[in-house]
Amino acid sequence: MTTTSAPAKKPGGVRVGVQRFGTFLSGMIMPNIPALIAWGIFTAFFIEVGWTPNADLATIVGPFIHYLLPIIIAYTGGTIVYGVRGGVVASIAVMGAIAGSDKLIADINATLPADNQLGEVHMFIGAMIMAPLAAYTMKWLDSLWDGKIRAGFEMLVNMFSAGIWGFVMAVVGFYPIAWLVNGLMTTLSNAVDFLVEANLLPLTSIIIEPAKVLFLNNAINHGVLTPLGIQQADEQGASILFLLEANPGPGLGLLLAFAIFGLGAARASAPGAAVIQFFGGIHEVYFPYALMKPAVILALIAGGMTGVTTNMLLGGALRAPAAPGSIIAVMLQTANGAYFAVILSVILSAGVTFLIAAVILRASRKRDLEALAATDDAFGAAITQTEAAKGKSSDALSNLRGGAATQAGGGVEPAVMTEREVKSIVFACDAGMGSSAMGASVLRNKIKKAGIEDVTVVNKAVAALDESADLVITQNQLTDRARRQTPNAIHVSVDNFMNSPRYDEVVELVRDQHKDGA
Repeated sequence: MTTTSAPAKKPGGVRVGVQRFGTFLSGMIMPNIPALIAWGIFTAFFIEVGWTPNADLATIVGPFIHYLLPIIIAYTGGTIVYGVRGGVVASIAVMGAIAGSDKLIADINATLPADNQLGEVHMFIGAMIMAPLAAYTMKWLDSLWDGKIRAGFEMLVNMFSAGIWGFVMAVVGFYPIAWLVNGLMTTLSNAVDFLVEANLLPLTSIIIEPAKVLFLNNAINHGVLTPLGIQQADEQGASILFLLEANPGPGLGLLLAFAIFGLGAARASAPGAAVIQFFGGIHEVYFPYALMKPAVILALIAGGMTGVTTNMLLGGALRAPAAPGSIIAVMLQTANGAYFAVILSVILSAGVTFLIAAVILRASRKRDLEALAATDDAFGAAITQTEAAKGKSSDALSNLRGGAATQAGGGVEPAVMTEREVKSIVFACDAGMGSSAMGASVLRNKIKKAGIEDVTVVNKAVAALDESADLVITQNQLTDRARRQTPNAIHVSVDNFMNSPRYDEVVELVRDQHKDGA
């Protein structure tokens, strides 16, 4: 079977760079969300204003957030860069930053009156700085004497080099990094306090909502909002910052608008996407709908601002991050006495987004109908071209005639073909846990129903892709990054995580290879 793969594109640009940065941050934070949830549960039950106050168990709360969380974040980041060795050195390094921060705060408090003392600064950002710094430098040092160690001395050199370099990085963390992070946290906290006191916090939606649909949300959420929110929650018991990005209301409102006023495949798939987004917490499912009709980002901004304003006025806040951004996770993390405010903020943000998006979709309905017809014609031509290239027609390609075209780089991609045998399929998303897990599950079921047994389907973060993948499936906005990670793999772009017609195409490709090899 003669086949060709889609031409590679040269990735680049600010958006891709920020996406990669956000992916690395989320790679450190996301695996440790269970620890954040556990800390939130301890806080909810056992602190003085908790559901069941317990002075003994409440003593876990402080060390948990001050030591355990930064250390495991640093360990995770170091492991991403340089395996367990990098994780160990990163953990040693961040301990220096924690101790340095405590010493700095103690010195400052010695000069302040008792009623104006500073609280602890938790080294979440310090961990995200120290982890890659310590792990990359350890990796570089190891490369200097790689292959030059006498036989029998490998373990001695490896153990002492990591221990000595961990010591050095802990000293670096104690002085410049601790000073840097304390200053940065103070600046960011003051900025948030200013926005709250000036009633300007809703304006953050102008940045957050467009950033989300461009897959830049991880850089904002895990890089800024989560560390600040945890700091604020430790001091005040809860934080509104956890709701700035995680509120499922705007996404729900947008998908409901598409379900009622949308066209074609977008309208058909929107109800299922709404269920997954609202209850499953996978916000990525609504990003393609916004990118399909960029004007509706205004509706998302308005909905986000409405939710933030409601929480500001009524005291809505969460004890810990809601991850994933499901209404279930939001309710479980809602602070005592804030349930009404949080629920109302979700309802109002969904309602405002729905109304504005409905107006936008209705106003452009005639133009969208004409564009949909043109797209279907172009896509049908692409399918015919593909069938001609294969020398036969197929059920999967025929089914595509009624589906939505996948846009990549501004043009319609014909069906993806290749001579490479496909045994490993990877569905990749930004963090490797949300939409990729859902997409992999859908495709895995299709592969199983097709009776294909020796093909694996897994999900990963884009940054974790390697050459073991034969075929990689990504959302359109992430395909350039995936190609950069695995230039020799087949790359398939989708715009609908739940039921893309490209899944059937992949299944048929694999089935045909099995027939050819039989």
